Formats: sequence, structure tokens, C-alpha cells
Amino acid sequence: MFTTLLIANRGEIACRVAASAHRLGVRTVAVYSDADANSRHVAACDTAVHIGASEPRASYLRADVILDAAHRTGAQAIHPGYGFLSENEGFAQACADAGIIFVGPPVSAIAAMGSKSAAKTLMEKAGVPLVPGYHGDNQDPGFLQSQADIMGYPVLIKASAGGGGKGMRIVESSAAFGDALASCKREAASSFGDEKVLIERYLQKPRHIEIQVFADTQGNCLYLFERDCSVQRRHQKVIEEAPAPGMTAARRRAMGEAAVAAARAVGYVGAGTVEFIVEPDGCFYFMEMNTRLQVEHPVTEMITGHDLVEWQLRVAAGEALPVTQEQLSITGHAIEARIYAENPEKGFLPSIGTLTTLNFPPHAAFQNGDIRIDGGVRAGDTITPFYDPMIAKLIVRGADRDQARARMVQALGEIQGVGVQTNIAFLRRLMVDEAFASADLDTGLIDRQQDSLFPPAAPVPDSTLALAIAALLARQGLAQSAVKQNTVHVDPWAQADGWRINGSYRQVFSLLEHDALRDVHITRSGQAWTYTHNDQAQSFEWHTEALAPRQYRVRVRLDSSDASANVVLHGESVHVFADGVVQVLHVHDAVAHAQEDSNEHKGGLTAPMPGKIISISVRAGDKVKSGDALLVMEAMKMEHTIHAPSDGTVEELFFDVGDQVSDGAELIALTD
Repeated sequence: MFTTLLIANRGEIACRVAASAHRLGVRTVAVYSDADANSRHVAACDTAVHIGASEPRASYLRADVILDAAHRTGAQAIHPGYGFLSENEGFAQACADAGIIFVGPPVSAIAAMGSKSAAKTLMEKAGVPLVPGYHGDNQDPGFLQSQADIMGYPVLIKASAGGGGKGMRIVESSAAFGDALASCKREAASSFGDEKVLIERYLQKPRHIEIQVFADTQGNCLYLFERDCSVQRRHQKVIEEAPAPGMTAARRRAMGEAAVAAARAVGYVGAGTVEFIVEPDGCFYFMEMNTRLQVEHPVTEMITGHDLVEWQLRVAAGEALPVTQEQLSITGHAIEARIYAENPEKGFLPSIGTLTTLNFPPHAAFQNGDIRIDGGVRAGDTITPFYDPMIAKLIVRGADRDQARARMVQALGEIQGVGVQTNIAFLRRLMVDEAFASADLDTGLIDRQQDSLFPPAAPVPDSTLALAIAALLARQGLAQSAVKQNTVHVDPWAQADGWRINGSYRQVFSLLEHDALRDVHITRSGQAWTYTHNDQAQSFEWHTEALAPRQYRVRVRLDSSDASANVVLHGESVHVFADGVVQVLHVHDAVAHAQEDSNEHKGGLTAPMPGKIISISVRAGDKVKSGDALLVMEAMKMEHTIHAPSDGTVEELFFDVGDQVSDGAELIALTD
């Protein structure tokens, strides 16, 4: 076993690799960009080396500076994680040329599977079923469109060198093909440096099932069963589980043996994933092979009891696989949920900002136990526009799927994140959704379950308003209502408890819930407090306990009804975490909002998030129709098209291609 390992990645995978390496007694080296100087993965490793600016192309995608860091620190091996350079044959070859072990497959295997088109040709020769499509070298837009027309719509355009949902577009008609192809090629070039694409028939109601394979240098190759990754948004996985619901032993064996055959066909070594698309009748087709460890590998670890990162390191050091195919078995059911900084209600747009609060279930463990967190950020860390906005992966295991799902619901309800938008509430709704609960899975589940997954917001109850107000009172210095305070005689002028020498104390709290304003009157007369909302008065008692700065454990009683919650104050926002749900209220300042309203510029289109302008389709003076594409932004490695909200004329463009813009920046002025 080598003694020093450099981890050429960031975030949760770098933390994950460091933990397994340390258990083997291997010293670890982190690399970091400007944006990651104080990141968790830097702290998790024994030493760290700065490799460049925040943009991935200036740091994590630079093989030369990573190899230089390995030489300077004496690293004998490099683990590429997943993403960035993990499937880059040039980097793997550079490691070999430098005499450094690349913890991954041989260069020849990466080359064979690195191109989706070439991989499909190879699999076709090996007799593995393929989805009908065009995988050739002719990239003329007119020719590609003719192939799509022959196949029939809908079709799927995919970046040949892609992965992770980048560079993929579903096209519903011939008229939409040209724009979709151009967008796909831009994203492919940006993410992978290769704009080549392939075209496939888009299957209706398919499932996405992948097989984990592993091979060593002694010729052993096996599969560690399957993962169902059907629940996706933007072609990126949201939920993964193992084993796949409804999988028969015969089909598992057939898919596993096909995956092993694919790995053997390219002389594979190390961890890899063979991905299949599966139709409702059980027919499966080869999609691609990812020549790296996958984000969702923990569910496989949970059901098999094996540390796959440790296997990677041992195989890279020349050791044989620790078990045979016959020795592997499945225990229980595991589910992984990817927790992202994003806003599901706004098309899953990534959210940028600082995580001021991040609390995980107190009983979560790294590897042992039935609830596990793999995370790359901590409270105080900033989610930047440069990288994928994943906060953490939550993985649970149960005796069966129902128990695993119940544990996931409970664990999601115990996570508290403040400072950015997150998808935690959405994930919890997904877990209890009827289609997911009954394992009616396919890649279109989120779209077809819109009504249940995105219900209209219901008015918050008085108990939630009271909990928020109790925390605000605590911030003012009142920890509990007067009736709960002790009777020790103290100077009344030193007490911030609402006491008045003659008369009653009164305070109005104006709280914004979405767009609705809630005015709540709190009064004290003698020792009694009263809560009044919508002209309904109730007796009010509360008690707060400070957990951390701006974080409280709160109990309230309205008349005879009790409620409790954890409440986090973030600026003028109040986050109430109760019964597994978070309600966000905002303290309304009428004067400040009046000033904002008076300064608002009408008729402009603003950036939904920080990003870079990569394409502009209009000029000043152009007339546009509602829905026309005006410009394209790139952020978090994804493209976002800004469309005209109505018919009008372009009055002014405020940015050029290549400009970096901030969230909310006005992009284009339109006149009706």
C-alpha cells in the first residue's frame, strides 16, 4: 500500500476518500482553489496545496498543477474522485508518465468508454442491447436532424463525452431540434471540452438502473448488484436506492453479467458503473459506462457492507478483490437523497450564499449505522457559483424499503439548513409521495407528480407565528413569559420583560409569509400576555432556550394548545423547524419596503442566480414574442435560458457575452 495519496477533487468525495485512506493508514493531500481555501475537505486531509483560481478550468481541471502538487508532497498515488479529471484519459496517462498511480481504470479503458458513441459501438459488437439511435462521427447539424426525423420524436441529444446530466436535451419536435442541438453542444464544450453528440430515441416511462462493477489486476471481475436511479430532475439523479424495487433474481443476474462482460471487454480495473435504461416490460439497454466511482456508491456500501473506496485503494496498490461473486449478498434496503442548495419551486435553480446554519441528525454516522451523512460543507461555508451545489448526501438503511423510506422521512425532518434555499422539504414530500412509496418509478416521476410534489402553500397556523414571535422576543432579551419567571425581586428597570409602571405593554409583529402579511399584536397586562391575530385573542406563554447564536429551542402555549420547535433567526428571516417541516417568515419593515418599491425598475429581466452570460440572441431594437429565447446564462455547470415574458421590443442590453453577473442583476430592458 502506498503511504501518501493526493485527492484531486473537492467537496464530499474528497472528504469521503480521506476517511477511507486514513483508516488504511495512508497520509492524504488535498488540493484547493481560491474558493475552497477554508473548505471542509482541506481540513479533512493531512496537508493541502493551493492550485489556482476558483474557476475549475484554472484549478481542478489543470492536470499540470495537480501533478506538481503530487511531486511537491511526495504523493505516490492520485485519487480523482468523480467529476473533474476522473474520466480524463489525458490525465490518467500523465499520471502514468510521471510514475504516479492513478486510482482508476487503465487509460485504454477510459478511452474506450470515454466516448458514448465509441462505447455503444463496442457494446454492439459485444452483443449488449442498445437503444436505437445514431452514434457516428458525422456531426453536421442538418444530418443529425435528419437522423432524429427518421427515428421519430421525442429524441434525446446527449454529449458524447458527457455525464452527470450535462449536455443532454429532450427534443419533442423537428422544429425544436436546431436550438436544442446548439445549446447541448455549448454545454458539452463547456463541461467536457468536446461538443460531439449522439442521438437516441427517447424511451417512454423508462427506469434508470445501473450496475456497480469492480475488477482487479489479477483478472477478477464482479458486480455488486444494482442501484435504481430513476428519480431525476434535469437528467440528474435526486434519489438512489439499492436494490432496485421489483428486480427479479434472474434479471439481476442477466444485467450483472452483461455489466461484467462490458468491463472485461475493455480490460477494466477498479470501480466502474454500467448504466442501463430499462423499459416497463423489463427489457434493458446499455446507456454508458462511467469509468469512476459514482456519487451514489454509498447505497451499495450500505447493502453489501463493503467500503468501495477502500477497495479502490487496495486494487490500485495491486491487491486482489477481497471477495468473490458468490460471497456477495444483499442485506436490507438503502436510499440516498442528494441535498442541494437549490430552489425546487423555481425549476431547481441553484442557490448561492453562506450556510449560516447546518444541523444534521445527531445520530448520523459516517459509515457504521443505519443513517449516514457524506458531506463536503459545514456551517459558515459558502455555496459558490463555480461548483455543483451539493451540500451533502443523506443515506439510510432499513430492513426493507418501507423502513428505509420511513427512516429517510424522519432524518430529513431533522436537518436544518439556513442561508441558502435547499431541496430538503421537496425530498421529504418525494419520500411520502404515493408514486414513490409504491415504487412506481421512472425518470419522469417528478414531472408527472407535480401536483403532489409542489402543492400550493398553505397559510401558516397561529402556533408557527407564535413560535417565531417567541424567538424574536428572545432576541430582544425576553427568554420566557412573565408567568413562567421566578419571583426573585430584582430591579424592574433592568428587566426587558414588557413591564410597565402603569398600563399595558403592546408590540405589533408584522410577518411576511410568502406574499401575505400577518400582523400579530402581543400585549402584557399585569402578569398576563395576550396574542391577537385576525381579531382573535388568546393567552400567550412561551419559553426559549438558546442553542447557539440566533438559534433557539422554543415552546409556546396559546390558550390550552402547546407547540414546540427549533427556531433560527437569519437577518430578518425567521426559520421555524417543527414536525419535520420548515416555515420561513420575514420580519416586515414597511418603511424599508416602501423605499425598495419606489426604486424598483419596471420592464426589466433580471438574473435568477449568479452566472456568466454565454450567449445573446437579440440586439437593442429587436422585436420579440412571448417565450422567445433572449440570452443564455451558465452557472453551476448548467445552462439557463432567459425567455421573453411577453411580446415587446428590446430597449437595452446591460451585459455582453462573457460577463459575470450577480443574482438579481438587470439583464435586458423590454418595452411593451
